[in-house]
Amino acid sequence: MTFLDEASRELYADWTSCARENVAYLHLDAGRHPEDPQMASLIGELSMKSEDFRRWWAEHPVQDKTSGTKRFHHPVVGDLELAYETLRAADDADQALITYAAEPGSPSHDGLRMLLAWATEAPSPMPDDHHTR
Repeated sequence: MTFLDEASRELYADWTSCARENVAYLHLDAGRHPEDPQMASLIGELSMKSEDFRRWWAEHPVQDKTSGTKRFHHPVVGDLELAYETLRAADDADQALITYAAEPGSPSHDGLRMLLAWATEAPSPMPDDHHTR
């Protein structure tokens, strides 16, 4: 998504930083799984379709994603600054849960609350007859 979907350049307030972090993490993961054919396929596809990816991949950055801050520009609520933490299972480093949170009382917190309210008010995607069963 980061490299092949043009909308991601608008979603991430600092797209270049986010994209470079993704390249560095992908390098780390490729080192962990050097024989993975799906990884090789993904790297090949991104290298063929994204000049940015190709250039940054050649720099050989390596970095884990443990914690930090991401800035988004959401089309409905505007700018959001969210802290993230990566939680990994002790017995399986390949399994990770990434949580995002806004500082309480911040404009980002208000924006997330507006999104929650908006999402709960949206009409259900299920057909009406599903509700009567």
